Amino acid sequence: MIDRSSREVERTVQASWLSLRRHTPARIAIGRVGFGLPTRAYLDFQAAHARARDAVHAQLDVEAMARAMAARGWQAIAVTSVAESRPAYLRLPDRGRALSSDSKARLSEPMVAPDVVIVVGDGLSSIAVERNALPALELLCKRIPDLGLRLAPIILATGARVALADEIGELLQAKLSVILIGERPGLSAADSLGMYLTFKPRRGRVDSERNCISNIHAAGMSAEDAAARALDLVRLMLEHRASGVLLAARVPRLS
Repeated sequence: MIDRSSREVERTVQASWLSLRRHTPARIAIGRVGFGLPTRAYLDFQAAHARARDAVHAQLDVEAMARAMAARGWQAIAVTSVAESRPAYLRLPDRGRALSSDSKARLSEPMVAPDVVIVVGDGLSSIAVERNALPALELLCKRIPDLGLRLAPIILATGARVALADEIGELLQAKLSVILIGERPGLSAADSLGMYLTFKPRRGRVDSERNCISNIHAAGMSAEDAAARALDLVRLMLEHRASGVLLAARVPRLS
């Protein structure tokens, strides 16, 4: 038999968990029915899982993105990785890290070497790109030239992994690359955008040589805050000629 003090302790614990729900989208204090989940919690989980799967398999509408960029006066160049299909991209990650031969030829045409190249890649969530990339680009494309830096045409990449920006930056001889890419969908957010910045991009770079700004979406970091952080990193990278852990070692506040 459960005494009154035990019931009071249980109610206090439940109340403390319930209060935490106001501060996180994590699935906590969802209750139970016997040994299972309540129907609402189970259906919410299934819906979130379906949204994540749909985001992974959805194709980026490249033509719509290109039109939106052209309407803003931005020049864009469309490229593809060697992943010949979405299933191949998902099964063979390395194919998303290398440019197709046609794309290599397109980016090898004579061009003045830029200071910064911005790549927009579909990644693992094209929905994240369609919803969140343009607001961040608005600020980046406006403020990077204000810093006295030459900006390359925006590279619109499909079948892209983060490292695809390394080869793109190397071909264009850019000092720094910024890639906006759809992050792996989770059960809390299927439309989260990531931003990765690399000083002196070239093939063979590893993740410790980059800086990442993550969780850019309506319920996470705003596009405005993400762009402001990216611009701060651009200045620091060019000043210290480094990115990733090497930059953190030189700029203590990044550690």
